[in-house]
Amino acid sequence: MLLMAPPDYYRIPCVGETDRSVLGAIGFENACSEIGIAYQAAGKVRSTTMKTVDDLMAGYRRFRAGVYAEQAQLYRELGEGQDPDVMLIACADSRAEPSDIFNAAPGQMFVVRNVANLVPPYKPDGGLHGVSAALEFAVNVLKVRHIVVMGHGGCGGVSASLHGPRDLPIGEFVTPWVKLLDEARQRVVDSGSLNPQFALELEGIETSLANLMSFPWVAEKVEAGELELHGAWFAIKHGELHWRNPKTKRFEIVDPKG
Repeated sequence: MLLMAPPDYYRIPCVGETDRSVLGAIGFENACSEIGIAYQAAGKVRSTTMKTVDDLMAGYRRFRAGVYAEQAQLYRELGEGQDPDVMLIACADSRAEPSDIFNAAPGQMFVVRNVANLVPPYKPDGGLHGVSAALEFAVNVLKVRHIVVMGHGGCGGVSASLHGPRDLPIGEFVTPWVKLLDEARQRVVDSGSLNPQFALELEGIETSLANLMSFPWVAEKVEAGELELHGAWFAIKHGELHWRNPKTKRFEIVDPKG
């Protein structure tokens, strides 16, 4: 049984851009991408070339002359500490940059990124748990009030989960990591989805939200009304943000005009 919606919610054909209207409020992410096109941010065109160390250094110098120079006081204040109210758990994919999507300034979001924006279940076994450590710090030290799990279209980690059972393992660490999606993948397969990639991207967000509640101090703060958990999904090609409705567990497009 699907956690997020009735089975027909995922029976969405993989359609072209001209047919996007059939998706209504839940939208569709075309897997195609256009790389190397300059884009505007805060009134400035960013470089589309980032292939060498020289490119990194050139980017840093533009940052110093532009963004840093304009926000030097902010950076001086942040040098004394941070106090974000939002923790955002996102994918490491280079195309879905949280700070750009939410137009966030430095210090406003505590961001953790990994393959497929996954949160593992609570497991205090003495192992090395990077996501869990960041979560503990955000909730118990920074005392964030919101945790957002944000997925995106065309996620490679989700694709690895979908193809893993029938293909060769794709990596020493990626393969066991995306096994966190095994149960979600089975739900998607059982649903008969015509677009399993998209369906599993959403189900993966549900998996991470459920795993967040396995951490006792997260559950305690949620139940006390001191912490809220949210789900989001970003359509890269179309720049659309979809926000999870906590009552219906459906993802609805956020109106970019308010």
